[in-house]
Amino acid sequence: MSDKRLHERKAAGGQLVIPVAGILFTLYYFSTIWTSPFEAQIAAFFVGTILLALSAIFIVKMLWQWKGGEISLAFDDLLGGRAMRLRRLVLFGLTVGFMLLIDVLGFTITTFLFLASAMLLLGEGRRPGRAIGIAAGAAIGGYLLFILAFETRFPAGPFETLMKSVLGG
Repeated sequence: MSDKRLHERKAAGGQLVIPVAGILFTLYYFSTIWTSPFEAQIAAFFVGTILLALSAIFIVKMLWQWKGGEISLAFDDLLGGRAMRLRRLVLFGLTVGFMLLIDVLGFTITTFLFLASAMLLLGEGRRPGRAIGIAAGAAIGGYLLFILAFETRFPAGPFETLMKSVLGG
């Protein structure tokens, strides 16, 4: 293998588009909630802080790899190869499916199914137990925070109906 090939760096700048957009959206979102009810402000701050933290961690990791010469910040990878475009199309389908099914299955089940499917898709099926565990934790956490604690009116499905009868609500 030639020395040039050994020193080629993978173009990874396209991977920064979503985290940077997420940060910008979150900052905009924070600027719009000041006149909202306190519960909405808390929920927005909670979700926004998580998004900001995860985006910052990802950006720091990318900058660390760039500084170490492992990657370049070129945008050659923005569209990705055929496999990446197919995963993006499937992820778009999962998003549309989430929107269509949330009124039938309710917030918690639909959130779990979407997150588990998306993580398995994006992780290419690696660590399915971890993906399912994180999805379950996030869905139950969303239920506890948004539906129980803040009494947000998300679509109720079988899980929410069951929990309402179990909890006597």
